[in-house]
Amino acid sequence: MDETGKTTLDLIHSAAMQEFLDKGFKSASLRNIVKTAGVTTGAFYGYYDSKEDLFEALVGKQYDFLLERFCRAQKEFAELPPQEQPDNLTSTSGECMYDMLLYAYEHLNEFKLILCHSEGTRFSHLIDEMVEIETKGTHDYIAVLEKLGRPSPHIDERLEHILITGMFNTFFELIIHEMPLEEAMHYLDEMRAFYTAGWMKIMGQ
Repeated sequence: MDETGKTTLDLIHSAAMQEFLDKGFKSASLRNIVKTAGVTTGAFYGYYDSKEDLFEALVGKQYDFLLERFCRAQKEFAELPPQEQPDNLTSTSGECMYDMLLYAYEHLNEFKLILCHSEGTRFSHLIDEMVEIETKGTHDYIAVLEKLGRPSPHIDERLEHILITGMFNTFFELIIHEMPLEEAMHYLDEMRAFYTAGWMKIMGQ
């Protein structure tokens, strides 16, 4: 522990966070991290086997939490009786998006790493993973509309992929630009109204 009360691990994490934010995962130097932390390379390897392990330690928990929250919302919606799903479409997804936004703002540096500086790690695929989950949810919902006698016209898969990817990119722009939380919440409302109206239109609802 140093004079500020920080442990060796705290010093490594603090130095790594700055190095990764400045240079991204690929260009970050383990030597620089160790030097900035004021610890030996041996001390570092007492905690982590690699730069990958260190990056995982910084953002793994946040990444997993966000995906778990998103998957839970999809599951809760899918478990609603078919006749209740259309009326709950916006409330279920809205609550989830607000939760994710608030959580991301509580862990802003970690999500800046995930969204902007994670190329070369598993974390660079966050949006792709969410698009895949949302696409499956959309297909399941279209099947529900069919059962309810409110079938959706055919939606081209390429267009569907573009629209869903665009939606998540729009959402994460709020975090990347670090706009004041109150503004971000307002923009999220506007964004959701825009995409909901668009999806309703092309689904013929």
